[in-house]
Amino acid sequence: MPYALSEVLAITERLWPAAGAESWDAPGLVTGSPSQSVASIHLVVDAVSDSLDEAIDAGADLVIAHHPLLLRGVKTVAETTYKGSMLTRLIRSNTALLSAHTNADVVAEGTSAVLADRLGLTDQTPISASAAPGTGIGRVGMLAQPTTLGRLARVLADILPPTAGGVRVAGDYEQPVRTVAVCGGAGDSLLAEPAVLAADVYITADLRHHPASEAREAHRLGAGPALVDVSHWASEWLWLETAAAQLRAALPEASVTVSEVRTDPWDFAVIQ
Repeated sequence: MPYALSEVLAITERLWPAAGAESWDAPGLVTGSPSQSVASIHLVVDAVSDSLDEAIDAGADLVIAHHPLLLRGVKTVAETTYKGSMLTRLIRSNTALLSAHTNADVVAEGTSAVLADRLGLTDQTPISASAAPGTGIGRVGMLAQPTTLGRLARVLADILPPTAGGVRVAGDYEQPVRTVAVCGGAGDSLLAEPAVLAADVYITADLRHHPASEAREAHRLGAGPALVDVSHWASEWLWLETAAAQLRAALPEASVTVSEVRTDPWDFAVIQ
């Protein structure tokens, strides 16, 4: 028997409370009526044409996207625009869209915690803690056994789905590594956090040139971690299956699926 969308929204609010979102963020219901029926839920990182086509073609009643489609304001929803065409396709197919962004990052089983778990990190704590115990942005923890920076990067490449950009590293291949800081998604804003500076390596995505260059030079002087830069999409895609498992437990009558579409924006790379 299908659920009302309002029932699903009550569950997602419990799992990923909107109060945990950053002030600049825009989580929540994007399109859909609380009274409409939901029997099938599809989880994606990005609400783009390929992932929404996948969801609609599969008959999903609700798409839960990690990244908000309407994070920044728009002046038109004409079908000639990307966001307008996505909204129109959703509305015409009676498919609701919900986003769970930074409110899904900070929870105990959020994006960074899932990545840290997959790396086998123990004694995890947030890089930047929120008010509730065990919550906050990023995670830092210990590997069960020390390894090298190069071997850790290889393990990470095996864990994450493949992308054109792969895994990029700033640091010596043979550098010993035990303490690891991670932040799913864009994380160079955390480079100066004490927990990151105390780590042997910091794994995140979207590292910009100047912050990465400065952090690399500081690392070479013995201050701060080596850096590992991965795909933004890949670093957060792992979370989808954890979120799906939580929804299946809370909504046992619903079908909950995870997108297999790669929505990393890069198609290929030319190695020089």
